[in-house]
Amino acid sequence: QLQVAESGGGLVQPGGSLRLSCTVSGDTADYYTVAWFRQAPGKEREGVSAINSNDDRGHYADSVKGRFTISRDISEKTVYLQMNTLQPEDTGLYFCAASIVDYSPDYGFRPDDFDYWGQGTQVTVSS
Repeated sequence: QLQVAESGGGLVQPGGSLRLSCTVSGDTADYYTVAWFRQAPGKEREGVSAINSNDDRGHYADSVKGRFTISRDISEKTVYLQMNTLQPEDTGLYFCAASIVDYSPDYGFRPDDFDYWGQGTQVTVSS
């Protein structure tokens, strides 16, 4: 059993930056893929970024490539999402989730693969 908790959301102006943190705790946490999803009002949940347990390579949705960076600190059991050049369309509730299934670009972000979810942290990009 894992516990997932996000933090770091807030209000930022367009062009600004935020760093989200996701702490994944539990005995087997190091073996899980961790991903970020977001959901804007009236829209479906969409995958933003993922990092597998067995490498440090980040995977990104096209909409955030070049602006967001995912990283993992194993000693802190924390996954970070550095978000730069934020735009109003990045506004939403950001969720962190953990899965025993590796992310594959062949299949994309599949919420049903993720068994453990945090409560979400709100990101609002507005002037």
